[in-house]
Amino acid sequence: MAHVLSIVSHLIYSCMMANKPLGEWGERVALRFLRRRKYQILEKNFSSPLGEIDIIGKKDRTICFIEVKTRSSSDYGPPEVAITQQKQDKLRKVALSYLKMKRLEENCRFDVVSILTNTRGCTENIKLIEDAF
Repeated sequence: MAHVLSIVSHLIYSCMMANKPLGEWGERVALRFLRRRKYQILEKNFSSPLGEIDIIGKKDRTICFIEVKTRSSSDYGPPEVAITQQKQDKLRKVALSYLKMKRLEENCRFDVVSILTNTRGCTENIKLIEDAF
């Protein structure tokens, strides 16, 4: 079952720089957010022939495969709804390849960091969904 932590983060995070792509900016925000929540960051943008995982971290002896979704509007729903079943299946395959490559046999889970910006490009809301799928 997913656990959700939601924060209005304008007190913590700065605004997006106009010349940086939204996704790249969101990943940087997510890294700061996760580090403040005591995640140990193991990999950023881990890539394999099967695909990519935005962030791989460790929290409380659990390997966390973290997908970051950032949107500038909630017109089509919150950012996390963009993680389709097909995307989840792909992330599972990439995660399995990571675990095999590193020869890890630890507990793992899939977390989501969902970031919504306001019209000025500042973080309006950030959610951590632990054990999302």
